[in-house]
Amino acid sequence: MLQKFKSDIRTYFSNGPKVLFVAVLICMCGVIGLLNMEKSVNIVVDGQEISVMTYRSSVSDVLKKNNIVLGPKDIVEPDVNSKIKSGDTIRIEKAVNVELEMDGKTTTILTNADSVEELLKEEKVVLGKEDKISPSKEEHIKNDLKIAITRVNTKIEKKVESIEFATEIRKDDSLKEGRKKVVQEGTAGQKEINIKVVYQNGKEVSREVVEEKVVKKPTTKVVAMGTMKEVKLSRGGSVNYASKYRMRATAYTASYRDTGKNPGDRGFGLTASGTRVKRNPEGYSTVAVDPRIIPLGTKLYIDGYGYAIAEDTGSAIKGNKIDLYFSSDAQVSRWGARYVDVYVVK
Repeated sequence: MLQKFKSDIRTYFSNGPKVLFVAVLICMCGVIGLLNMEKSVNIVVDGQEISVMTYRSSVSDVLKKNNIVLGPKDIVEPDVNSKIKSGDTIRIEKAVNVELEMDGKTTTILTNADSVEELLKEEKVVLGKEDKISPSKEEHIKNDLKIAITRVNTKIEKKVESIEFATEIRKDDSLKEGRKKVVQEGTAGQKEINIKVVYQNGKEVSREVVEEKVVKKPTTKVVAMGTMKEVKLSRGGSVNYASKYRMRATAYTASYRDTGKNPGDRGFGLTASGTRVKRNPEGYSTVAVDPRIIPLGTKLYIDGYGYAIAEDTGSAIKGNKIDLYFSSDAQVSRWGARYVDVYVVK
């Protein structure tokens, strides 16, 4: 027994250096293996870069080891399940909160979109042709950005309005002064109006007339206004007249002295109108006028003389002058020349 123990001791000590070498070699290999497993990795979060040393082999493990928590819409490249090797870069774009005001509601959205336009596509927001958005669709997304969408709707309203008729006043010397007579009744017209109405988020913000079209023309009302005046006669009664002149009145007969013709001569006693001169105190007598002032054939009333017809003319009767026919020289002499009111009788 003692002899065997001694033999084992001699064997152990004779092999001791070899065992120690093997043990040291194993330890060195372990250390080298561990050193080979440690990696240098770059992590870039929203442009901010950090470098870390890690023994982890996947993206998710590296992030977890470095207390980097991913949100539901954060973007990671490469994928969280990807294997990582030394020198690799992990890029992370953190989602941001954006406030979207639309259709009467305000919603906070977590997004990783690059632009407003991209966000609208993600959220399936459809803009109408006239809708307004602020800021523009090209605006870059950043945290706490406020986006407002204004719904714009345009409608054309049609309405019909009446067109008032005009009233035309016509002078009528067949009616006594101050009297009126409706010659034609007036009727209202109609016009069709197209109005452009703009609504923003359901509220009216403007309206503008874009077209007016007359569909029925109005009819003018015509009213005759009497201009015929009335003068009271000194001998009683009255005369209706359309106009009045203040004239210098002279007198004449058919004698040679006044006309240059004797009885029997051609045209003796005939007027410029072709009628025969007459003096009729109870009817119409002949007078000579300037046709530019009083047309031939006009019926007159002359103060102090009576009714007359403008039938004759005279070389000396120009302007506001009138020559009254009498049947005798004595009557002419009694009349002489005087200023009188001459009324155009109606």
